[in-house]
Amino acid sequence: MASTITSVEFHVLQTAAEKRPHWVSLFKVPNANELLVRLRTSDGVEGFGLATSYTDISPITRVLKADFAEQIIGMDAHAPERLYEKLFGLTATRLAAENGWAREALIRISSAVDLACWDIVGKSADMPLYRLFGGYRNQVPCYVTCDYYRDGKDNVELRDEIEMLVGQGHQGFKGKVGGLSLAEDIARMEIVRDIIGPDRDLMIDVNRAWDLKTAIEGARALENLNPVWLEEPVRWTDDRRELKLLAQKTTIPLSGGESELTSYGCRAMLEEQAIQILQFDCTMFGGFTEGRKLAALCELNHVDVAPHHDCFIHAPLVAASPAGRIVESFTDPERDPLQAELFENPPKIADGWLTLNEAPGIGLTLSAEALKKFATPVT
Repeated sequence: MASTITSVEFHVLQTAAEKRPHWVSLFKVPNANELLVRLRTSDGVEGFGLATSYTDISPITRVLKADFAEQIIGMDAHAPERLYEKLFGLTATRLAAENGWAREALIRISSAVDLACWDIVGKSADMPLYRLFGGYRNQVPCYVTCDYYRDGKDNVELRDEIEMLVGQGHQGFKGKVGGLSLAEDIARMEIVRDIIGPDRDLMIDVNRAWDLKTAIEGARALENLNPVWLEEPVRWTDDRRELKLLAQKTTIPLSGGESELTSYGCRAMLEEQAIQILQFDCTMFGGFTEGRKLAALCELNHVDVAPHHDCFIHAPLVAASPAGRIVESFTDPERDPLQAELFENPPKIADGWLTLNEAPGIGLTLSAEALKKFATPVT
């Protein structure tokens, strides 16, 4: 039965600038800068979706202010494939060119709308999406991203940070490298491994900072720390070929995918056999419609799924697939206030596991207080 979309709301979610910013190898981590889409249908069901933007969000709001809701109202929320195809398809139209609608903006918007549609599908079926998508399990492993560069941060502060996270019960830790000399970064990772011990998981993220020669040297030096994976270890320019070459030189599994613009880029990484863990982001491209296809493709190609960012949004997809490996969390509210405050009923994270909610749809309820604090309507 059709469920016609009758109203659309767009909000920008933004947080205050950090007094002491977090850095990765090549850039400062932006303040929270997300698009919130809320849909309502003719049968009274509401759904929401999010899109993450690491750059200026004004190209997105420019599209939305051009009566973009007209592209969505009247469509069937129970047919997310059809609506996603329509919105993503705008990236290759004269309409987009004439209106100056940026391709990346349209991709982000189509992702958020798709997530909202699937939220409605789950609510209409009275099923949590992780069950609707396959129901492989109701818990998923969850790691914490940490060890960012910050002004004045020394190894004493790093030790304090990791000891605090161990005390909180985390079982997986992802540290950042690529922003200092190779020797300094290896020393930092040795500190992390020393504190977490041999039985907890260590992931290492380069954020595309190394050339191939440095990546080979760095990977070999890091092998004795037994990392679960080495993430985005090479620069963007020829990354698929260089990832494949690097994989031949190290025993550490390689991961990537978050920096792709579409699911087709992720498919190419799999075809190149360049990675062993795929880290697409449903809030940046594709929504659940494309995310489900990528998860199935990973399963068929013996590649694990470990989505980038937003554990609460990605958990249903990871839990639904045998290829689903783990989700990423940011438990420091200074680093990610939205994870800490956006939902009234965030899934429980304890001892390295996230337990999914049994509420229908995505299973999350937006906090009215958080929306007052972070949300600005796009009108």
